[in-house]
Amino acid sequence: MRMGKIAIIGIVGNSVFLPVDKFGVGGETVDAKSVHFELGGKGFNQAVAAARSGADVSFCAAVGSDLYDKVASFLENEGIEVCLAKKEASSAFAAIVTDSHGANLVTVYQGVQLEEDDLDAFEETIKSADILLLSNEVDEKINIKAIELAKKYGVKCVLNPAPARENAPYIVENVDLFTPNEHELASVDDRENCIVTLGKRGCLIKKTGETVPAVDVGKVIDTTGAGDTFNGVLCALLARGESEAVAAKAANAVSSLGVTRKYAVSSIPTREEIKEIIGNL
Repeated sequence: MRMGKIAIIGIVGNSVFLPVDKFGVGGETVDAKSVHFELGGKGFNQAVAAARSGADVSFCAAVGSDLYDKVASFLENEGIEVCLAKKEASSAFAAIVTDSHGANLVTVYQGVQLEEDDLDAFEETIKSADILLLSNEVDEKINIKAIELAKKYGVKCVLNPAPARENAPYIVENVDLFTPNEHELASVDDRENCIVTLGKRGCLIKKTGETVPAVDVGKVIDTTGAGDTFNGVLCALLARGESEAVAAKAANAVSSLGVTRKYAVSSIPTREEIKEIIGNL
């Protein structure tokens, strides 16, 4: 089976994880049981998951000078081609509070942002890709320009419409596949070209009506980044020519394992684990 090529656009920055017994209500202050820092971001996590699933991955994001070397080194160690726009300002930062049931509350400072001109250096990468994977963590104008490039070169475009927002008509009409959760489905006009993630119930391939069940792998520890892992694995298998049903089954299995672990990028199964999971499907 050939290795598919995926171009991913997103954000990357530092994340802090604070586990608590329960979320606070009103003005209540709650004590965190520990503190953990790691790099993160939807596109960043997706890139790691896709690369560990065997895809040839390139990642484009804006990064502040405060994190540039650290991010570039991490991506290169994962075998990911780097296209980082270095900015002289602070990188993104996220605070993730996780309760004892694995649910999470996330607050994000967007930090430095990609500008349309930054995509010029990524055009040749998009041109040679099998799939362009996008999300709503970047400005809409960035997604529109990226989709225009994908259409120009006949590249399949996948949009994870998270966080949810009203998407421009051009985006809704020109993306080949959407991967919303149930709450984000309305933001893409409930279109048929969707694989809808359903949490512990798995996912729904909307155009066929097929529900692909999740895999029960034990106690849920932390759901942070589960959707990112799902998208990265899904696109890795689609890029190498697998059907949506096969790709979704693999993505469910890998992301299900991920939620039994703490944090986000740290929870993504290793290359060896993913290879075994996919090989056993």
